Amino acid sequence: MTDINATTDTDAGTAPRKPVHLAVYDTFADWETGHATAHLARAGYPVRTVGPGREPVTTMGGLRVLPDLALDELRPEDSSLLVLTGASLWDTSGDLAPFARTARAFLDAGVPVAAICGATAGLAREGLLDDRAHTSAVSFYLAATGYAGGERYVDADAVTDGLLITAGPTEPVAFAREVLGLLGVYEGEVLDAWYRLFHDSDAAAYAVLEKAGR
Repeated sequence: MTDINATTDTDAGTAPRKPVHLAVYDTFADWETGHATAHLARAGYPVRTVGPGREPVTTMGGLRVLPDLALDELRPEDSSLLVLTGASLWDTSGDLAPFARTARAFLDAGVPVAAICGATAGLAREGLLDDRAHTSAVSFYLAATGYAGGERYVDADAVTDGLLITAGPTEPVAFAREVLGLLGVYEGEVLDAWYRLFHDSDAAAYAVLEKAGR
């Protein structure tokens, strides 16, 4: 039986992929990025954590994470993707605004950004959603930021517009689907089957993944 979690996308001799950078900070929501980072790692993308500094941070679930690097050490040209997780701090302070500014630098450099939950509000405050289709928890959550992109809000589980992915806090699997699709880990019916298996527990989807060797 094929292991659907096995690494199948990095053959011998393939050039190493640039890391995916996962932002970590106090109160970040543990459950929102696990599907994305696990399957990216399986596909050969090193996952590196980026904190405000190099000091340990504590997640919403009480886990302590030691960042691999500090935000001021991160350069877009060294990355395949920046992932911004939700966190209470997005709505209670301006402490995470530097991460939103870094997202702007990534997008300006042509490097993708994926934001979920409260991180979407951070991007809204930074003006990054004014001219891009996007989603979040609910439209009025982003409206409270005073941003100018309300007309571009899409009531969907996750949205990709160019190099930017957004999703609400209840959609970690849809968020991962968009990330995996954007980076080409899975495509077409295989990507759809992956989503149906992990989101809907659709056993029939497993056969599609097994046939594709995924």
